[in-house]
Amino acid sequence: MKKLLITAVLLLFGAVLLFAQGELNEEQKVFFRNERSFAILLNTDGIGVSYRGAKRIDYLNKRLIEIEAGTLKHPKEYKLSNPYIQGGTFVFGKLNSTIYLRGGIGHQHELFKKADLGGIAIRYFYSAGPVIALYKPIYYKVLYPISVNEYDIKEEKFSSSIALPQDIFSKSAFTKGLNETKVLPGLYAKAGFNFEYSKEDKAIHAIEIGAQINVFPKKIPIMASSDNKSIYFSLFVSYRFGMIIDPLHPELNKFSNIFRRKKSK
Repeated sequence: MKKLLITAVLLLFGAVLLFAQGELNEEQKVFFRNERSFAILLNTDGIGVSYRGAKRIDYLNKRLIEIEAGTLKHPKEYKLSNPYIQGGTFVFGKLNSTIYLRGGIGHQHELFKKADLGGIAIRYFYSAGPVIALYKPIYYKVLYPISVNEYDIKEEKFSSSIALPQDIFSKSAFTKGLNETKVLPGLYAKAGFNFEYSKEDKAIHAIEIGAQINVFPKKIPIMASSDNKSIYFSLFVSYRFGMIIDPLHPELNKFSNIFRRKKSK
């Protein structure tokens, strides 16, 4: 999946950049308006969601404030099921389920402005701040044979006594082990390019690509192996949608307008 995402990011960046170069000109339009947007992120080590507020500094620059949440996954996570008994899927050898919460400040600079509402604006951005990893133990429904065709099922954490996938019936409910959740603080940084292509003046529709890093003071025990990490570097691609906040016309600042197109006259 990582190779596929890297290839897709490179192709997307090249295609959008070539298209944008043919649509843009030197005309500058100055709008002192702020932005509020949300995003759905696909990372090489998980998925996530994002909220971002952008405050205009001048006609090319904005100050960013963002809040994000997502998952952190180990590259060796593969879903399996018991080959002999019909049960649920699970990741064999996984110790903890991990999510992150982070918030930071950053900067966005506009490289190319839209020539018109049918064009593409190209920007680069970067941000950094604190991150918190929350990881909870995963419980499995482990099979213990009583007779030839009879088993006792016990909910346990993964251990060396579980030798094979056929020893597991399924994964326990997500709520099992919530009271054992641990918190690990760290720092993050990210940077990338934003391609905003909305055909509506008040709406924001953009594709973002870039790279990010989460750094923690110790390894997060995601898998029962020696290659767990404390530094998570990943590439990301995301779809961002939102709206321009116009202080002169507050009645138009409604998120219901994001996916609504103006009627042609």
